[in-house]
Amino acid sequence: MTGEAALREWTIEALARLRREAARSADTHLLRLEFPGFPGIGFYFKDEAAHPTGSLKHRLARSLYLYAICNGRLRPGQPVVDASSGSTAISEAWFARLLGLRFTAVMPACTAPRKIADVEALGGRCDLVDDPSQVYERAAWHAAQGACHLDQFGLAERATDWRGNNNIAESIIGQLAGEPQPEPAWVVCGAGTGGTSATIGRYLRYRGLHTRLCVADPAGSAFAAGWRARDRGAVARAPTVIEGIGRARVEPGFVFEVVDEVVEVPDAASIAAMRLLEEQIGRRYGGSSGTNLVACLQLAARMRDAGGTGSIVSLLCDPGERYDRTLYDPQWLARAGIDPAPAEAALRRTLASGAWHALA
Repeated sequence: MTGEAALREWTIEALARLRREAARSADTHLLRLEFPGFPGIGFYFKDEAAHPTGSLKHRLARSLYLYAICNGRLRPGQPVVDASSGSTAISEAWFARLLGLRFTAVMPACTAPRKIADVEALGGRCDLVDDPSQVYERAAWHAAQGACHLDQFGLAERATDWRGNNNIAESIIGQLAGEPQPEPAWVVCGAGTGGTSATIGRYLRYRGLHTRLCVADPAGSAFAAGWRARDRGAVARAPTVIEGIGRARVEPGFVFEVVDEVVEVPDAASIAAMRLLEEQIGRRYGGSSGTNLVACLQLAARMRDAGGTGSIVSLLCDPGERYDRTLYDPQWLARAGIDPAPAEAALRRTLASGAWHALA
């Protein structure tokens, strides 16, 4: 068999493996919650932590591999690399193992230890850098040595088929079809690569829905500043401990034009809200899920004040177990100078009354 023929056969088999995996893990649960202060407003949370690799990034990783293979960028036996704050790297390592490829994750050294361990348990290698802003250059260095750079930050918004193919937006709208309020008033998500918000915003317009899209992001993020000024050169005003979102720069995949609202959430409030989610659902989720809940409640309070009803949908992004030694560790929070208690008290008042209580 010639080299070209062998490449074609490998490509066909690799794509078949990815299709079979997609059929086995085609969807995740959509959970409904009701809060006493918000009669007539239904809250739905899509549990993306139920994916085989434990996060929303499972969909993205599959799309990035499909994109690389179908564009001829990934060849048999070629090493794979990407820059990540953790969850994407875990998913990419899982797919690399599925395809029999070596994978390197370039990650900030401050990444939650559990995430690093999960990548290594899947056979991946972690290249840790002290300065988080250097992950892009380090990943490019690996690519210059011959690795295929999956490039989640550069390619996320184009690698996913936003018109359908069971993308997350299509899945949400399909699952809501039989619910009392099947066309949500809002969909809320974070912005890491920008791929999820771009996919959802485009799909809502493609379907001709009145649903609006809100990006929930840590206070001081680059996305929030960039979105308001339509400035792609914006940078973050403050760091965040909420991994996966709150980027320091405006990533190439951020599509401002499909976002209707941005809600900035203090880190302490995100951590308080993730604790409330555990009470409501009985499982732990990560900090970005808490960020989403805070934005949902703020939007719901506006709806209630205006006399409106409807549904709000958001995402449960990854499992809380990945943050046992950070966000769920009281001593770690104390060292970081974060006290979630005041924000938790304010959120509980909001849940009970339906009125928005300012966060500390």
